Formats: sequence, C-alpha cells, structure tokens
Amino acid sequence: MNPPYRHHRYRHAAPLLAAALAMALHVLPAAAQNAPLPVPASGVIGMQDAYLTPEFWIHRQQAPDAILLPRSTINARNTRLLQQDPSMHNIAAFPATLSRAKVEAWITNLAAPPSKPLWDEASKPISKTTLDAVMANRALAAIPATQPTRYGLAIHRTDQRAFPTSFRVFSTQGETDIDRFQESALFPGDAVVIAHTSRDGKWLFVVSERYAAWVETSTIAEGTRDAVLGYATRLPYRVITGAKPSTVFTREQPQLSELQLDMGTRVPLASAAPDQPVNGQHPYTAWIVDLPLRGTNGKLQFAPALLPRIADSSADYLPLTHSTIVRQAFKFLGERYGWGHSYNARDCSGFVSDVYRSMGVQMPRNTSAQAVSPAFKRTAFTANSSRAERMAAVAALDVGDLIYIPGHVMMYIGTIDGQPWVIHDTNGGSYLGQDGKLHSMHLNGVSVTPLLPLRFNKTTDYVDRITNIVRVTQE
Repeated sequence: MNPPYRHHRYRHAAPLLAAALAMALHVLPAAAQNAPLPVPASGVIGMQDAYLTPEFWIHRQQAPDAILLPRSTINARNTRLLQQDPSMHNIAAFPATLSRAKVEAWITNLAAPPSKPLWDEASKPISKTTLDAVMANRALAAIPATQPTRYGLAIHRTDQRAFPTSFRVFSTQGETDIDRFQESALFPGDAVVIAHTSRDGKWLFVVSERYAAWVETSTIAEGTRDAVLGYATRLPYRVITGAKPSTVFTREQPQLSELQLDMGTRVPLASAAPDQPVNGQHPYTAWIVDLPLRGTNGKLQFAPALLPRIADSSADYLPLTHSTIVRQAFKFLGERYGWGHSYNARDCSGFVSDVYRSMGVQMPRNTSAQAVSPAFKRTAFTANSSRAERMAAVAALDVGDLIYIPGHVMMYIGTIDGQPWVIHDTNGGSYLGQDGKLHSMHLNGVSVTPLLPLRFNKTTDYVDRITNIVRVTQE
C-alpha cells in the first residue's frame, strides 16, 4: 500500500520492550483459534447482522462507561506527543524565521521524485515530461535563504499532496483507487505554517502539527500568529462528534454554506445575539459557530455560521470510555476506504485517529508513526517474536487497542466465543477458505471482521505480521 518513494513511511519499529508481555498471559483457546467460522451470503467470514451495531459490542463489556483516562492526563500526553514524537510538528514553538535548509528538507523528505512507472486514471503511462513539470513546480531554487514564519488556517477540508498538483497517479495500471500523490487532509480551522509557494502560485507547502505537505493556495487563509494559533483555544466551543456533519445552507456567505466539519474538529462559538438572524436565518435551532474564511486578498477573516443542534456535537471532547470508543468508531461503519483521506473519507490510520480525536486524543498521521510513538503505551514485536507471544497479546487485548501490521491498523472491539473482532478501514480483506484457497472479501471500507482469519497470503495471517499493539486508554 505504501508508495516506494515515500521514505517517511518506512521507519523501523522500536526494539521489543522489556515489559512487553509476560508469559503469564493466557492464550486464546485452541478450539477458537482453529474452528472455522461460517461464511454468510455476504461473503464476510463470521458476520452476523447483530455485529453491525455498536450496542451489541458495548453490552458485552464490563463497566463500558467507566472513565479510562481523565482529561488532564490526555492533555498532558498530547503535550508530550508534540515534544517527543519526531513525526509531529510543534508549530507554536517555531522560530520567527525559517531557513532555506529547513524548508527544503520538509519538501524533499516528504516525497522523492518517482523512480518507477506510474499511470493516470485512463490507465495511460505518465510521461517523464509530465513528471518533470510537476517536480519543477516545487520551485526549490526559489526558497529564500531565510523568510519570516507565516501562519494560516485551513478554511475547509482540503487534500494534502506529495507534490504541487491535483494530478492523480497510480502504481498499477488499471488500479485507480490509491493515488500515490495523495498524503492526507486538513480540516476547517487546522493551523499551519506557510513555508513555500509553488512556481505557478496555485499551491502552498504548509506544515501542520501532524503533517507537512502541499495544499491548494485557495484553501488557506493567512493570518497573524496570534489569530491562527489562538483559534484552537478560544472559548466556548463545540467539538464535532458526528462522522461529517455540515453547517446549514446560506447564500449570504457561500464559503460557509454546507461546510463539512469532520469528527473531532473543534470550532469556537461566535459572539452573536441569540435573537438576531445569522446569514438570513434565526439561530435558535443551531449553534452559532465562528469559522475562518479567506478574504479577497487571501487574508484570514472570521464569520458566523449555523451548525444544527441535531448534528452530533458536544460542548467538550467526549469522555474516553470503552462505550465512547465503540460508538464513535461505528459512526464511520460502511464509509468507503479513502487512501490519504481521499474520496472525502479516510484510510486506516486516519480512521482511528479521527475516532480518538473526538475524545481529545491526538495521534500521529501514519501507521508507521502511530505504531512506535513514544507518547503511547505499546507492546512491540520483532521477527524473532514467537507465535505464542503474539497470541498471548491478542488474548490480552482491551477494547480500543490498536493492532498494527505493516501498512495497516485495526481497532479491537471485543471477543465472541474466543474469536477476537476488530473494526478497521481496509481496502482489502482476505481469508483462507475450507477449500484451501485464498478468498478476497473486497471490503474497501470501514468494516467489522474477525481478526484471526485475516490473511496476508496463504501461509501468513495478520497475527503473524503484528508489529505493535498500542493501548491508547492507558498511560
């Protein structure tokens, strides 16, 4: 799944922690490990309709509403994440000026020029001339020796790209889902440092807390440092807890009309009279939120918009409980898989981080960084780890634990008759049938599946490939 030229996603996992797993941990019963699961008409092994509701899993838990970590501990860990995790960027601590060396390193470390053949959406090979033009658009020679540090806010959800182009490219002819130039996404109100402008002026290279990449210039409003960084701390506020609700339609302020606000987005409330129309509509059925927009000169402005009260939002981040984790994860159930947050969706690492973001938990962007982040409690495995060690770790899983294999992450939600189950955003999903053949379920979305049957190939299952298990719910 990972592009060969994205070397930032290929960091090696940390050595096995000394306290990883005691042998005292019980293992799953052999019968549960070996018993074949039925395959219903859907072709999704072991699936029953009841499993597709969050309440089914919540009712199987003991004390599902118990607070697992207080807000103060989560906030302290978020601070530690910014300070200790090399994949994160503490933009509030950036100096007043940026050097050429720093900016060029951000750009070139994100993605090296492609060295293998690529195809477009029409399955035609992409020419060297086309790729050379894209590389030239980075305008690396135009980076000044030093420049003032500039700040901005994303005004709506926007793609983060490996290079300054919207051109979609694919590493396999005829495969048009995984765009190898797609990296991630920014959400409304995300703060960035503006580091560089493309040769054609249509793209900015920006650095957010979780990622550094190219975005379209029209999606960023430039403002003062205080205005940009202060937006995330303004009080009072609402936290978006639905999958992706929107503001109401308004013709008076088109930039804020039906603006999508994805799960975990925090938006301050506007200082507005509760009995006066907002954008032509009485606000009593909505929250009046203050959102960033881009002025005609590209500068940051703010304006009120209405977020319906019936849309899922909260006055604060949701409590970190087992029941919250499951309910939030299931709000994405069935959403199509979107590599790098493409298709107005998310991928496996984006899925788990957006779920936890609604509880105030910040995480790195990619699986390679999430799996080894020093901010989280984790159990690591190496090529020398035994099957027994891995199965002991699986038996000890707690709801909300994140299971990492190379290029993928799954969230544990419970066990049925000794079979552990996960929810994950996957573009694949295969199991070994009783006929001895590998069967693809073609899931391509947020799915609920049993863990043990999932296979990498005929001889290797997902358990064999576990590199790390991260417990977000403990310090």
